[in-house]
Amino acid sequence: MKKIIFSIALCSLLFVVNSCKKTDGVTNPLSSVSNFGVGAYVVLDSTINANMNAAALATSSVGVIVHEYPGGDPVDHIDIYVTSGSTYDTTKWKKVKTVPFVKSTSITVNGTELAASLGVSISSISPGNFYTFYNRIFTKSGQRYDVNNTGSNAGSGLLGGSNYYASFSFVANVVCPFVAPMGGTYKVIYDDDWQDWSDGSLVPVTDGPGANQLNISKVWPNPAYGNVVNPLYIVIDPATGSVTVPLITWGDYGYICSTLSGSYGNVFSCTGLVSLHIHVNAGIYGDQGILKLVLQKQ
Repeated sequence: MKKIIFSIALCSLLFVVNSCKKTDGVTNPLSSVSNFGVGAYVVLDSTINANMNAAALATSSVGVIVHEYPGGDPVDHIDIYVTSGSTYDTTKWKKVKTVPFVKSTSITVNGTELAASLGVSISSISPGNFYTFYNRIFTKSGQRYDVNNTGSNAGSGLLGGSNYYASFSFVANVVCPFVAPMGGTYKVIYDDDWQDWSDGSLVPVTDGPGANQLNISKVWPNPAYGNVVNPLYIVIDPATGSVTVPLITWGDYGYICSTLSGSYGNVFSCTGLVSLHIHVNAGIYGDQGILKLVLQKQ
């Protein structure tokens, strides 16, 4: 209970910003299309997987299948780099490996390769984190292309344009598939937004009412402050552990509380962690925003 009180237009589809070149005897390098260099990129055929299973991280893999754009400079190989989160700052990239290019190439990375490239132990890669892998393309002519020298052209170019299906990067989300039952006693790690419980308090969480659901109506509301109107429960995607929260009128604190759209979170069966961001309306006190609640199974 919260205490209410390249310029693609100039260099054509396959040209990147730094691929326009001046030749001897030509005053204006843009005076002839023959003076432009030909770039290269790979086209996304399909995504193999975007989720790494934290419960079997060593062998769980993510990746994509790509082919080279047929009008470009022939591709020789692709270097794969990774960063925590996402950034175009190459000083924060760590090389994962080199993939020889063939007509249709599968680019995959498993958890062992991810940890080795980052220089960390697999156990330090936690569910809820995400990593971006960047493809640096090397052509047979010795040129290289990645997100930093490939134009977006105000969102309509290779990086931002939806018609090109260029694959200069792909993402790995570290997830933890939901495995019931998960009911039991939980420790409150964080309830500083709504303030029904002090950190460290022990609270009950039950399974259900349906499959892939957890009932937290004995957590919010705290019985010392309010009464249950309807059970507050969360719905978990069994493949990823991601959470949705239905629209529920759930608590009577002397004012009626309900959930609003925009709630989200994760339930990590492999670690026993429940991390929620619940959008709360506090009746006469209005929209309280998205409030964080973190519980750890004991």
